[in-house]
This record gives sequence, structure tokens and C-alpha cells, in this order.
Amino acid sequence: MLNFVNDYSFISRQLISLYTLAQNPNMTHLKISKPVVLPPLWVRCDSSDPEHTCWLGAEPLKNGNKITGISFHIVTCNGPTADKTCFANLEDLKKAHKFRHRSSIVATKGFAQYELIRSTTLEDTVAESESNIYVDLTWNIVDKILQTPPLTAVATLFNTPVLAEGLKTGVTDWPEPLVAESAVELVKELLNDLKNKLDGFNTSVHKNDAEKVQCDSAAVDSSIKSLFSERGDLDFAEQLWCKMRRSVASYQDLVECFTLIIKSLEHDEIQPWIHQGSSSLLSKLIQQSYRGAMEAISLSGVTPIQMLLEIGLDKMKKDYVSCFIGKPDYFISTSVELQEQVHRIQKLHHMLEILVSCTVFLHFKHENLFPLMQSCIKYYKENPLNEKHVFQLPIRPAVVNKFYQNDHAQIWRVEINSGHGQKEVKTVWQLSTSPPVEHMTSNNLELLCDTTVNGNTEESMYFITMAKCSQVHFA
Repeated sequence: MLNFVNDYSFISRQLISLYTLAQNPNMTHLKISKPVVLPPLWVRCDSSDPEHTCWLGAEPLKNGNKITGISFHIVTCNGPTADKTCFANLEDLKKAHKFRHRSSIVATKGFAQYELIRSTTLEDTVAESESNIYVDLTWNIVDKILQTPPLTAVATLFNTPVLAEGLKTGVTDWPEPLVAESAVELVKELLNDLKNKLDGFNTSVHKNDAEKVQCDSAAVDSSIKSLFSERGDLDFAEQLWCKMRRSVASYQDLVECFTLIIKSLEHDEIQPWIHQGSSSLLSKLIQQSYRGAMEAISLSGVTPIQMLLEIGLDKMKKDYVSCFIGKPDYFISTSVELQEQVHRIQKLHHMLEILVSCTVFLHFKHENLFPLMQSCIKYYKENPLNEKHVFQLPIRPAVVNKFYQNDHAQIWRVEINSGHGQKEVKTVWQLSTSPPVEHMTSNNLELLCDTTVNGNTEESMYFITMAKCSQVHFA
């Protein structure tokens, strides 16, 4: 690929001509003893010519190892504009294609892309999501420019979840307490409750139902929590996490809380229940306390933070499994390093983002959610965490058409083609709300974030891109 930022249209076309001459076996005066099939050539232009050309391309046509001709491509781009009088007429595009390629019959194929999350956030809902969900639709036989895709179109849902900043960087600010009581007081209450139960007193009703320890669904937004039933099998470490994550305000709080717990274990004042298979340091100390032989732990350095992280990871794993996995597997394995356990929790959070977005915003049912979740689980069992990965789901347009039928497409494209095999030629005309090429230069680019108001309707600003091709066949 060659790049001309100060495009001289003549020079660009000269390069294409030289490329063609070098490939033409009839150019015997060039004395090329053994012609070599060159890779396709694309010349990037700066759109300064009257047609606003952004790409010129040429690629060889071959029959086996023999070059039979060259296919030329030209891509132009204008805009952005909201003026629909600048849009092409479909019949005019088809006539121009027929004239250029001497075709009597042409076929058309449509493509449209819609952002579904943006349109659903306009609904009567307070829920928010960082995920980006859009749908691609393709169909045959296009009736008009900007045609809404028919229900017979082939639709594919694309979902790119976005991690919270702390999960992306591994660094986060110490959160503000969510409750008025201090972490130390809450831990004392939990320990006293366990002591009283051990002494035979029933204090299962503690204060009021509003203070019931709940499944925090990995400490995500309440709109996510509402999707899942509360777990009723929280062990001591999980109850401790629920209290401490809402109330710990400092490192010293951590030290004091874990000091209280370790002293209660050492003095045999409590015999807390924990899940089988829990691998956190605190769980190990509890198991050791059953046998009356606890190892000495120094609550200094990063140890208190690591202890809190471990019990949090254990609880999140069980929450996620309870939500949509169903049985312990790869994602909750404790046989890997702590950092890898964190990465796997991030993968689970990615999948939860997808599940929540599709449930809360798109109202998907089980028949749509199940194959999507299965593909997510399969991908993340085989691949590392990849925030840029786009999960795909084939879907019926009828499931999502209510979200886009009155919305503006982010991309709308019609492809006109004729011929078959190597003699197939295409004309592509496209509208897009973002620049179709990274080197786009336009005096109107600063208008991209704006909309033009026509009466009570907001019109999208579109870039207009056209790609045409032609062929030369060597005799």
C-alpha cells in the first residue's frame, strides 16, 4: 500500500498504470522474461481531487498461474451531510452500473447496521450499561435508498462488553463506605451472633429485614442484581465479605476486622461454617481452628488486603456460577495463581455484562440467551481476556426490529453486482455516521457530532461513500 497525503491524482493513476504494464504479458518491449504475479496495489489518496478519491486500487485477474487481466477500483467519499438531496437514487445507480459494465441484468444486496443500546436507553428505564450492542442485517433485493431491512433479512447481534475501569487497569480508588456503621462494629455484630448461636441462643432475626445479608451478584449495579435470585447458602466468609465491602474505609479497618476474627477463632469462641473447597487464607484458618491448631498470621503489609480479595473472589465465583454456569468448572478453579483467578473473574464479569444488556435492554428470552452464553463460555475457556472481542449471535430480525425500525442506521449500504466468477463486477454505495476511512479529510468533520434539526426530527449526518470497479482483460 502506498500513501499520498498530498495526493496528486495524476501520480496516483500513473502508479496504477505502471502496475498494469508490469503485469501485462503483451508488453514484450519491457523484456520481462518471467512475469511475476504481484500482490494487489492500493494507493491511499487525500480526496483533494474533484471526485474526492480516497482509494485507488488494482489487482490481477488470474487463470491458474496466468494473468488474464486487471481489476481496477476507485473509492470516493463525501460529507458528512444530512441533506438527503445529496443521496443517490437507486434506479440511477443501477442504470449507471448497467451502462458501465454493459450488463442487462443486475442484482442488489442490502446491508444495515444499527446500535441497539443507544435506542433502548431512550426507553423508560433507569438502567445503564457500558456494553456496545449492535445488529448487522443483510438482505437481497433492495427497493430504495435507506430501506428498513425486511423481517426476512439475515441478522447477527454483536456485543462488546466494557469492563469497569478498575477491572481494566487493576487500580481503583478505595470506595466510600455504603453504610453508616463502621466495619469493625459490623464484624463485631457478626461475631457476637455466631457466639450466641454457639451458646444456644437464637438470634437469627437481626435488627430488621432491611439489613439481611444479600447476594451482591459480584457487587454490580442493582439493575443486574434484580435479574437473579438471592443465594441462600452464604457461608461465614461470604457474609463477612458482604459486610466489609460496604463498610471498610481504610487499611486500618481491615487489620482491626481480621484481628477480631482471628482472636475469636484462637479462643474457640466461634465455629463458623464455610463452603467445602474454599481456598482463601481465612477459610484455611477456620479449618485449622476446627482442629485447634492455627498457624500464626502477621496482619501486616499486603496480607489483610489479600485476605479480603480472596474471600471476595470466592464469593463472586459462586455468585456467577449460581447466575448462569450451573456447576463448578474452569472459572472457579483455585489451582491457579491468584492473578489468574482475578482474570477469570473478569471473564465472568464480561459475560454477565452481556447477559444483563440482552436481558434488561433487549428483553431476550432463554432461547436467545442460552446459545449466546454458551458461545461466551466456550470462547473464554479457550482464550485469554480480550476486552475488544466481539461476541456474535445469529438472531431473527423480529426479535430486535422494534429497537431499530424507527431509528437511523449507523451504516446503510447497497451492493449492485452483475457477472459471475472473475467477471463479476460490483458497485457499492454507502452511508455511514462515522468516516469510512481513517485518513478522511473534510471541512465538515467538525459537524460530525452535531445533528441537523428538521422540524421535530433529528437527521443523522452521513458520509457518502461510493466504490466502483472496472476490468481490463489481456488478449
